[in-house]
Amino acid sequence: MRLIIRVLVTAASMLVATLVLPGIEITAGSTVSKVLTLLAVALIFGIINAVLKPIVKVVGCVFYILTLGLIGLVVNALLLLLTSWVADKLNLPFHITGFWPAFWGAIIIGVVGWLLNITLGGEKRHEE
Repeated sequence: MRLIIRVLVTAASMLVATLVLPGIEITAGSTVSKVLTLLAVALIFGIINAVLKPIVKVVGCVFYILTLGLIGLVVNALLLLLTSWVADKLNLPFHITGFWPAFWGAIIIGVVGWLLNITLGGEKRHEE
């Protein structure tokens, strides 16, 4: 159940990014097609983040320390660009035009996702 909620939150965050940023677009025709595309892209983004992000953090640990974590914004943008590339290879109508839309899109997706998780109660800590 938690996985489904995470995919839905990511899809909603990506929807906000597509509505706000001109460089991130879904070219699907119908509303149902757009929703299915967002869900598929959110799933791809989740898989890429789950697999590659920990590896990048371990390998680039020094850069995270030297930049006080700001390199994480660049890493998130590159992972979002990779998601766009994979979506293109799977013939999904999702496209990001370049680095800067991916950079701002990653920030929007992160912030909106965080806010949705707080709203849905996903960020609760277990206290004894």
